[in-house]
Amino acid sequence: MESEKVITPKVEKYPNRPITLIVPYSAGGGTDLVARALEKSLTSHLGQPIIIVNKPGGAGTIGWNELTNAAPDGYTIGISTNELLLKPLYDSTKTDYPTALDPIAQVATSTSVLAILSDQPWQNLSDLIQYAKDHPYQLKFAHGGIGSNTHITGEMFGKAANINISQVPFNGNGEIVAALLGKHVQFIMTNPMTIKEYVKIGTIRVLAVANNQRMTDPLFANVPTFKEQGLNVTFSNWYGLALPKETPNNIKLKLAEELKTILTEPETINSMEKLGLEPKYLNSEDSANRWLTDRVKLSNIIQETGILDLIKSQRQ
Repeated sequence: MESEKVITPKVEKYPNRPITLIVPYSAGGGTDLVARALEKSLTSHLGQPIIIVNKPGGAGTIGWNELTNAAPDGYTIGISTNELLLKPLYDSTKTDYPTALDPIAQVATSTSVLAILSDQPWQNLSDLIQYAKDHPYQLKFAHGGIGSNTHITGEMFGKAANINISQVPFNGNGEIVAALLGKHVQFIMTNPMTIKEYVKIGTIRVLAVANNQRMTDPLFANVPTFKEQGLNVTFSNWYGLALPKETPNNIKLKLAEELKTILTEPETINSMEKLGLEPKYLNSEDSANRWLTDRVKLSNIIQETGILDLIKSQRQ
């Protein structure tokens, strides 16, 4: 009697077709540029095209909703930022992203800076704070929208310095800089790369960096941190990749390992640094832990600074 032939199920190699990378913001913005800085290397390492699809709207929710509803097979991944944690804290989103998505890895961090026009009389942060104390609510600062990273950093500064300042929201970094140049506001919180050319020619001066340490970029290396100037203001933005929760672990780990290798390559490092980002890799487990700790931290910050109350009042 012939023995029965055992048929071993065919295991498909991953990936064997193109991968869609969802960017939950418009093309040309900071988050989109991070995706494009990774695209070429990811394509090379994985042997399949990476197709970037921009899904702007709803402060990231449209793109992240699509990502959470995608098939958990590794062929739809998305850019993640700390705003993925913020959005569910502000209102009832369709999905709680931190529990519906899994981080693949963190790839970079960035910070915000406080900047003024160089023809203003304030030579340092102490001068600015003293002016604000002498002129309550007369200092206006521009940021990238209610509840955004730059809004949070500005309110943290006001609280730490014990001053009363007025916030003015705008749509994106371009509008923020235009408001400062037009003297509609007295200072801005923004990504350092947005103002780099103005700093070079001496139009804009940076007074503080919201980081634990000074920036490595030679143009900003002499700018002290808030902490150096006696204020506990640190707020680090991060960028990573995420996928739907039920995606097999081996796929997540493969993508994480490829990203780890990519972030050691000079071309990727240069691309990130040109965007004002610090390449900083965290694997899937460490990224998940950061999501948990940052969610608690952000929840406390938006309550302490009054941002959550402001958002709730605007809905009434």
